[in-house]
Amino acid sequence: MSEASVHETAIVSSAARIAPSVSIGPYTIVHDNVVIGEGTVIGAHCEIGHRASVRSAMPLTIGAESLIRSHSVLYEGSTLGDRLVTGHHVTIREGTVAGIGLQVGTLSDIQGDCVIGDYTRMHSNVHVGQGSTIGSFVWLFPYVVLTNDPHPPSEVRLGVTVHDYAVVATMSVLLPGVRVGEGALIGAHSSVSRDVAADSVVVGSPAKFVGAASDIAYRDGSGAKAYPWRYTFHRGYEESDVRRWLAEAERRAASSTSDT
Repeated sequence: MSEASVHETAIVSSAARIAPSVSIGPYTIVHDNVVIGEGTVIGAHCEIGHRASVRSAMPLTIGAESLIRSHSVLYEGSTLGDRLVTGHHVTIREGTVAGIGLQVGTLSDIQGDCVIGDYTRMHSNVHVGQGSTIGSFVWLFPYVVLTNDPHPPSEVRLGVTVHDYAVVATMSVLLPGVRVGEGALIGAHSSVSRDVAADSVVVGSPAKFVGAASDIAYRDGSGAKAYPWRYTFHRGYEESDVRRWLAEAERRAASSTSDT
């Protein structure tokens, strides 16, 4: 079994627990309170296990086969599942608990005390406010903001909740306490101040209901339905999940046929 590969300019605490085959790039700092899973690659100029504002007794745990790109800062006190992928200049604050396959795009920040499911994907410049809850297989596109203060500035915190398979399009803002239902679609440039029903589409500022997501067809002339997206978009997902989604699509199609 190979040993960890640490660049000569990196500073790595002897108290950190680093699995074999981990790679740590130039000028990266790894603090004491850190656990790094096997096969993880950490780029240059990262800070791993940055001390939390209130000292955490919990370590920063990074799962196996993760990729942390340059200039990212990950705080102690978070648990991040296997196959985490970050862009450059990503910040993940303390108290974040994320499942497997989380992707966080360049210049995005997760402000801590957040719960995130499996295979959620955030594009660049996404802001996730403290106390947010995000399900599995969620998409947050560039410049999406999840807020949490209903009376800024105040000590009141109402995190946003985004359920499984929901899609939030670019430059949308979700206001404090909003709940987005499973499979919902929020159109670009929307300001969402009210809860969004499952499998619905809301658009605008303020966002308004415009229809069911399942009514949207691809703009490629095929006439195929674009949502639920999991029935047609499978790149990067586990075969077991894809099989489950295809079986679900077949059952829905069969049910629709029998009802007509």
